[in-house]
Amino acid sequence: MTHQVSRSPFLKPFYTRTPVGGVIPRTQRRHTLPASEFRNLTPQDAISVFEIEREAFVSVSGECPLTLDEVLNFLSQCPELSLGWFEEGQLVAFIIGSGWGKERLEQEAMTQHVPETSAVHIHVLSVHRHARQQGKGSILLWRYLQYLRCVPGLRRALLVCEEFLVPFYQKAGFKEKGPSAITVPNLTFQEMEYHIGGAAYARRNSGC
Repeated sequence: MTHQVSRSPFLKPFYTRTPVGGVIPRTQRRHTLPASEFRNLTPQDAISVFEIEREAFVSVSGECPLTLDEVLNFLSQCPELSLGWFEEGQLVAFIIGSGWGKERLEQEAMTQHVPETSAVHIHVLSVHRHARQQGKGSILLWRYLQYLRCVPGLRRALLVCEEFLVPFYQKAGFKEKGPSAITVPNLTFQEMEYHIGGAAYARRNSGC
């Protein structure tokens, strides 16, 4: 079972790793969580995802890119297009994507998943507030893009972002496609595109 980020009464707390009293019997095998793990998200991760997203976006823009129902929907329909970064069982950063079948993103792309297409729409990249300013966003994005190279049929990754985030995505290899047709009250977006090709790299370029 994956342990969730515990900052809400609705989330599961950490399990105690040692018996009461702190003594581990010699015959008892001690199970430990991996220090760092990247994996696809599941519907069971939805609450943790939404809590991180809400804290990150509501204070800035007043609303979340995805509602909890939309998070659940995408993690049920296309979990293979998501990626979470877990440290000792806690979700610290995540990306959620869905399939899209047209050249440019449209308003419907915000809530739809189109299966068996050559493009993935990246809805949201978010980092837990205790893990920010550590480069985790760029590391997770790099891993996600390399992971997409292993997903059969995918050729492009698309997203929309505010103007101040354009340099961040350009550094990861995205190119501007111009103003987006997607609208949100009081916000305007640029559409960005990344061309997926070749095999995934064996290791991360430290300069990324």
